[in-house]
Amino acid sequence: MSTVRTLASVLAAASALVAGSATASAAPPDVVPCLGTAACASGQLSDGTPYQFAKPARWNGVVLVDLDFAAGGLGTPLTAALLGRGYAVGGTTRTVTGWRIAQAIDNQAAALGRFEEAFGPARWAVAQGRSMGGFVAAGAAQVHPGRFDAAVPMCGGLGGSVGQWNQKLDTVFTLKTLLFRDSALPVTGIPADVPGAQQQWISALAGAQATAGGRARIALASTIGQLPGWGLAADGTTTPVPAWWDSAGIENGMHLALAGGPLPYIGQAMSSRRAIEQVTGGNPSWNTAVDYGRQFALAEPSHQLAVLRLYAEAGLDLVADLRTLAAAPRVAADPAAVARFAEGVVFTGDVRVPVLTVNAIGDQISTVAQQQSYEELARRAGNGALVRQTYVRTAGHCTFTVGEQVAAIEKMRQRLSTGRWPDVSPRALNAQAGDGRYVDHTPPRFSRPYAG
Repeated sequence: MSTVRTLASVLAAASALVAGSATASAAPPDVVPCLGTAACASGQLSDGTPYQFAKPARWNGVVLVDLDFAAGGLGTPLTAALLGRGYAVGGTTRTVTGWRIAQAIDNQAAALGRFEEAFGPARWAVAQGRSMGGFVAAGAAQVHPGRFDAAVPMCGGLGGSVGQWNQKLDTVFTLKTLLFRDSALPVTGIPADVPGAQQQWISALAGAQATAGGRARIALASTIGQLPGWGLAADGTTTPVPAWWDSAGIENGMHLALAGGPLPYIGQAMSSRRAIEQVTGGNPSWNTAVDYGRQFALAEPSHQLAVLRLYAEAGLDLVADLRTLAAAPRVAADPAAVARFAEGVVFTGDVRVPVLTVNAIGDQISTVAQQQSYEELARRAGNGALVRQTYVRTAGHCTFTVGEQVAAIEKMRQRLSTGRWPDVSPRALNAQAGDGRYVDHTPPRFSRPYAG
């Protein structure tokens, strides 16, 4: 355990004695045998959030702390694989915190304290997780570098609280303006009937997809919002990757990402935005002064080409549509809601521990452009040497194999053991994974960066 973490642990203990911390105010961990030779500790943090950890009999000294572990992680193949390699694994749930990201981040540090209360100090503590768990893991590395030695965020929204939801606003605003201007489809101010709003959007997009003009405008909105041009089929199976020149295939992939597959983008844009608006007390997203013509001009060339071809096939005027977007009344944010949302976590490049990110190139929820933003901010702050980013050739949100996830975690363990980055090239990661699909990938520049 590093000197910094040792000092942080002493200070945290002293603070608990004086004021009462989340660790001190809850009951001691309940430790019982589990999973054969492992030991499990569980309990609740002071805010009621459950936590759970499993430590193998032959522990390698690394504990992995995950936002979602206590919600069924104990019985997963990933947990079995990690325990078999000597990792202690565990964490919390998001059930209490939801989109209260700052609280979820602090809970990871509190849960780590409960683990060490039960089993003693870890040699290395690594924040890791998927989706919101990946987002929170990167946040824990930034907010609690004295408690965590590293982070492995997978498929996390690394554009930060504010940035990633500004990006989602761009997509939905463009669709509403160009395709459904006279409808009651919500963009912000999501109603309590979230399933109803989701179904209305999905049905409307299915109707648009049936027409040449609708497909052209779906492609434009998806290109502006930096969605992938590759998605999962409705039954969750992977579709073929469209060639760069296959405009129809790219647009179909965009539609699948947007309104098809097991986790459609537009569905999350309704459900999570509703939850965020409830937590922040208003609308934390805006597009005032945003130039959508410029965003289109800076988009991926293959997506630009698809839009140009589809507009030509539909007999539509792209320039006229971009002018319509430019003239459309903008969405203004509630400043107080922005401030509250930014407290969740805004990534600033203040990276003080090693971070290895993993993202699917066809992820419709946590887009690859968001990963670019995270790395660029770290580089600008002089911390680029602490960040490595990797990409997996798969569509959908967090659709990694167990081997791919274990490979990233093993590479981080090597980084901690040696103090130097091991080979994290696709070749090396795929060899580690056995079934790996890691590829070289250069993400586009994130269109809506926000660093506070």
